[in-house]
Amino acid sequence: MRTRTITAATTLAVLFSSAALAATTPAFADGSALLPIKSIGDIVVDGVHQQVFISDPSNGKIVVTDYSGNVLKQLTSDLSGVTGLELSADSGTLYAAVRDLDAVAVIDTATDAETARYAVGDKPRSVALADGRLWFGYGDSAEGNIGSVDLTNDQHEVTLNQDNSWYSAPVLDAAPGTDILVAGDRDTSPASLTSYDVSSGTATQLAHIRTDGSNVNDLQVTPDGKDVVVASGAPYYHQIFKTSDLNEDGKYTSINYPNAVAIAPDGTVAGGSDALYNSDIYIFHPGSSEAVRAYDLPNTSGGSGSDELAAAGLAWAPDGSRLFAVSYNGNGAYSLREYDTPGRAATTVTVNAPASATRAKQLTVTGTVSSTTALPAGTQVTVVRTDLDSPNGKALPAVTVKADGTYSFIDTPPAGGKVTYTVSYAGDAEHTAASGKDTVDVSRAKPTLTLNNNGKVYSYGKDVKFTAHLGTTYKNRTVEIWADPFGSDKPNKLAKSGKVDSHGNLSVTLDLKRDTKVTAKFTGDARWQPRSVSSSVGAKVSISMTASRQYKTEKVWGQTYAFFHKTKNPLFTTKMPYYSGRSQRFDFQVYYQGKWYSDDSKYFALATSGISQVEFTGSHKDDVGWRFRVRSDYVNGTSGDTVNSTTYGAWKYFTFTS
Repeated sequence: MRTRTITAATTLAVLFSSAALAATTPAFADGSALLPIKSIGDIVVDGVHQQVFISDPSNGKIVVTDYSGNVLKQLTSDLSGVTGLELSADSGTLYAAVRDLDAVAVIDTATDAETARYAVGDKPRSVALADGRLWFGYGDSAEGNIGSVDLTNDQHEVTLNQDNSWYSAPVLDAAPGTDILVAGDRDTSPASLTSYDVSSGTATQLAHIRTDGSNVNDLQVTPDGKDVVVASGAPYYHQIFKTSDLNEDGKYTSINYPNAVAIAPDGTVAGGSDALYNSDIYIFHPGSSEAVRAYDLPNTSGGSGSDELAAAGLAWAPDGSRLFAVSYNGNGAYSLREYDTPGRAATTVTVNAPASATRAKQLTVTGTVSSTTALPAGTQVTVVRTDLDSPNGKALPAVTVKADGTYSFIDTPPAGGKVTYTVSYAGDAEHTAASGKDTVDVSRAKPTLTLNNNGKVYSYGKDVKFTAHLGTTYKNRTVEIWADPFGSDKPNKLAKSGKVDSHGNLSVTLDLKRDTKVTAKFTGDARWQPRSVSSSVGAKVSISMTASRQYKTEKVWGQTYAFFHKTKNPLFTTKMPYYSGRSQRFDFQVYYQGKWYSDDSKYFALATSGISQVEFTGSHKDDVGWRFRVRSDYVNGTSGDTVNSTTYGAWKYFTFTS
């Protein structure tokens, strides 16, 4: 109960108050997967079983994954310091240099189980197959040497000390089916390179040089055995030397700090570099010094530079369809990355369409198809137009690309709105597939859409009919009517959705208990643009007031009055719809010399039941004979909220008697 103390006859002040009421399309996607390793020694790919083997010297294990990088197995038995890996020509056997155990492990790739182990020289680092023997580089600092295991007999005789001129265990490689072995020094700068003829079963030196580069991170002999490609920290490109005399035979232009090289069976070269701020992997066609494709590793650790390519971390699938790379980030996390069809030159398609156009009028689209290598004469691109009439796309006539790589075509868009032209190049044996697109904003006519009742105010709970009228359109005749009652506790809701009638009308009846924004929406079609219109309507509150404690009620002075004894305090009970923080405004007036005069209006909060009570207290002997009236109001804004329209209650009249 709210109590107000007042002496009516002595308060004659007059005061009234109110308140105002938002590319390239590969044949199949490149991928990556995290690896459970802390380092990498080597990586080889088994094309027969589609497995990738990665040695982890720090953990003493070999991780086996599928082509997607899913870990199939982890080989951990007695592999401490395992580094160099080599696959047999039939991919049936994996050889692994186990550095800390002075051995080479022999693993069956069909079962991924170890089948034999050869005791070899001290600290073997690398292994390579040539002329029926498994060659290995071994030896600690100042003790580098080369040895071999004879694989042509059951005794697997080991021959050591075939070239002790190395500072430490050299890196070895040989082309399958050849009798040329090449070795490089990983721990000296400038680095040494030596080529050997191993056809006699022993390593006979063909040539030896001291390169102008630093430590050899990786090297690989070309499939024909004629050249060796070297990745050294410097110079800042991949060096090429003839295996016969180690004379320079060109270079592959990459970037600073080369650290990996892998050569596909067709001679395609992948050169890798430890480049934080540049591309990391470069693809070269045999004999061409300029890359046909480059890959930049992503940044997965949030540092200033990208992830880094691991040394000797590149390997081709035997069929040349995929390139695998091992990378690591600033947090020490390693990943296996798979690049599909990397030997194809990257292709880019650009599409340039006008920003806007008129529906049913011609427009011209231009663009280019470009690649690092020339496209075949007569190359064609396909064109697909996607619009509101053809959301799944409509094929347009193919377009021939000019010799300079440009193309153009004319089209007349039948539909308005966003119209997208997608131009695609299918690719070929030398080039990747690619596509590009551009979007035109094609004009649409503005439809007629109206909604009645804007600005009207209705009594509380009134059922009001709203009618939306839609004029001429193309195909879409559906209209939505939304009702958004004022107040954050009531959501904007779809009141009705449907096709308009033959007169273009759609109606819905709403029960109005709050001020409401009603919106009619038309989503548009291929020729007519979307449109919405709104009507804001008011809803008053319901107010009832009752007086109590009077001793009689009588109609006098043209109104019904409540009569109170001067010893009784009148009590007025008001009820109106509750809303959080809502108050009633209580108005009080006194009648004097033919005119009603107002006291200051006061506000009293509603209980959650919607009830507010005001009691007149004090001595009423001076009020005898005076005429009074009171009422309860809801005033938008000053009553504590703005969800209804201002509403004035009915006056209640009373007087006091002795």
